[in-house]
Amino acid sequence: MDKVKKKEYIEQMSSQFDKSEAVIVTHYQGLTMHQLDDLRSRMREHGIQFKITKNRITKLALQKTRCKDLSELFSGPTAVALSKDAITSAKILTKFSKENSSLKILGGIMGTDILDVAGVQNVATLPTLDEARAKIVGILSSPAQKIASILLAPASKIAILALEKSKK
Repeated sequence: MDKVKKKEYIEQMSSQFDKSEAVIVTHYQGLTMHQLDDLRSRMREHGIQFKITKNRITKLALQKTRCKDLSELFSGPTAVALSKDAITSAKILTKFSKENSSLKILGGIMGTDILDVAGVQNVATLPTLDEARAKIVGILSSPAQKIASILLAPASKIAILALEKSKK
């Protein structure tokens, strides 16, 4: 890579690190190209970018961003997941690393919080935004259903009582 391309790469990576809400760093040594393509397609479905990085140049790009504390993770065959949704990317990577032991999660950053491997796995157990919304709607709708059944119960009891009286 010549100096111009390196400079462009550094600028591009710096902007991607700053724009991403979540950055998760992994080692991919031992994965086949088919497995990497499969992981990339899973990530792409959710708008997540999975990039194999050049460590030395990526460390330079990290120096100017909020993710500079991650630079120590960049050694060996490193790949990065960049996304706006930390929970989804953590879920996909955690699930894939369980299926393929060659993918190792090293850590990451979510917002301003630095995550270790356990932190990424904890984030993976959180509900996604859609799941959380569904739970809230369920919680909010259940009291309304209970109130409606309480209000309707006396009317139905009166109707049953009137029916029984009319039979006699």
